[in-house]
Amino acid sequence: MAEVTPLDIAEEIRSLQLDSAASEVNGVINPEDAKPEEVEEVDKMEEDSNDNVTISTQEMQAETSKVKDKEVPVSEDVGAPVEMEEDNKKRHLNVVFIGHVDAGKSTTGGQILFLSGQVDDRTIQKYEKEAKEKSRESWYMAYIMDTNEEERVKGKTVEVGRAYFETETSRFTILDAPGHKSYVPNMISGASQADIGVLVISARKGEFETGYERGGQTREHVQLAKTLGVSKLLVVVNKMDDPTVNWSKERYDEIESKMVPFLKLSGYNVKKDVQFLPISGLLGTNMKTRMGKAICPWWNGPCLFEALDAIEVPPRDPKGPFRMPIIDKFKDMGTVVMGKVESGSVTEGDSLLVMPNKTVVKVLAVYCDENKVRCAGPGENVRVRLSGIDDEDILSGFVLSSVARPITAVTEFDAQLQILELVDNAIFTAGYKAVLHIHAVVEECEIVQLLQQIDPKTRKPMKKKVLFVKNGAIVVCRVQVNNLICIEKFSDFAQLGRFTLRTEGKTVAVGKVMELPLGYNS
Repeated sequence: MAEVTPLDIAEEIRSLQLDSAASEVNGVINPEDAKPEEVEEVDKMEEDSNDNVTISTQEMQAETSKVKDKEVPVSEDVGAPVEMEEDNKKRHLNVVFIGHVDAGKSTTGGQILFLSGQVDDRTIQKYEKEAKEKSRESWYMAYIMDTNEEERVKGKTVEVGRAYFETETSRFTILDAPGHKSYVPNMISGASQADIGVLVISARKGEFETGYERGGQTREHVQLAKTLGVSKLLVVVNKMDDPTVNWSKERYDEIESKMVPFLKLSGYNVKKDVQFLPISGLLGTNMKTRMGKAICPWWNGPCLFEALDAIEVPPRDPKGPFRMPIIDKFKDMGTVVMGKVESGSVTEGDSLLVMPNKTVVKVLAVYCDENKVRCAGPGENVRVRLSGIDDEDILSGFVLSSVARPITAVTEFDAQLQILELVDNAIFTAGYKAVLHIHAVVEECEIVQLLQQIDPKTRKPMKKKVLFVKNGAIVVCRVQVNNLICIEKFSDFAQLGRFTLRTEGKTVAVGKVMELPLGYNS
């Protein structure tokens, strides 16, 4: 029998892609899924929950080295046009895995990659052997997502792991965020790029309680996810196969009944935007296919892949002014920047502006999920090779924006803040200092003036002059930073107008940008 070479396979894939793409209508991103009233509803909800955006300056590497065994080498030049056809066909969504440390986020992410054919049996056997040598037999699936040695030894995710998989209708980028409280800024960095959140909860006795109690990361992650614009949440109750649980309906219902009020409090519309389902990340049960009644007689709902496919997210505007917050940069035959396109589209040959330093750059090449493409639309995680700027002149938090309608760069702005929990019951007043996380920006800031307090019941401003506020208050205030930062009003670009304030490693407030000073427009 003739030996099949990788080139033959690549050729076959290419012809299949071209055939299927030819029958497709050339759309940029699948906006027909989302209904306008749903978008309005989401916006209204987000308005209610006074949320805002954050990101940490964390190196985020596309860790596809994990799945090299499965990748088919396609030469860049020949593959580029094909890749574009493929891009147009399937919608692209970013999924962030969040939850308390040890809930099973990396294991679940690893299992998804295995089930979707991104990792082969041989690699899994290698990881199993490695985990056994470390006396950590049950960690082998997590090794697919946790690639560095520190993560494997501790069994804790530190950086935001990144990988890709596809279902029948969608392409997904998995962002595996750290659950440990020391790495919350890294989790913020993952969540701010996500469209969908998968909140992983451990059903094991004692583990759910630890994550959910005050100080547990389940609570903080949910609040942050909402703030960061993760409007849809899948709550997966993991470790249902554990001997202390054994697919118990009582335990599943108990977890759901405790989580629902908290999710509502965090601003989620539980009926519309949240879905619960039981799984076993380690065994892969109820993930790619529905589980049989023999395992879990009471579950009639979908499996994880079906639930992910069914999620509808609001469309973004591919024709809007271009906005891409830069989360990382490196040198590679020019300067390469990484980030998620929040608005507009980027095409090879475009002239763009790097803000706030107002440098005009030219786009030499665009890459999506490791593949070279001609152009990329909103929602895509991209790497863009630029000419006209040195990588040393770019910082995380700078924004690649359109020349005609550049993003605003400011040192102060008015914001509406929801105070969550101040450290040591401090009072919140003018002079309060914190660390501001807004998209990829991390900057020290100071509250220079409290403008008005908002009544939480009526959502209208109170008449009395406000000098200080405490936990739970909603307040409009003026925020000042030392360096120019690129932001937008929440009403114009929600994703670039949400932020969080953190002090001593805790999230103390979430907010949204209401007004930018006049005359600041770049």
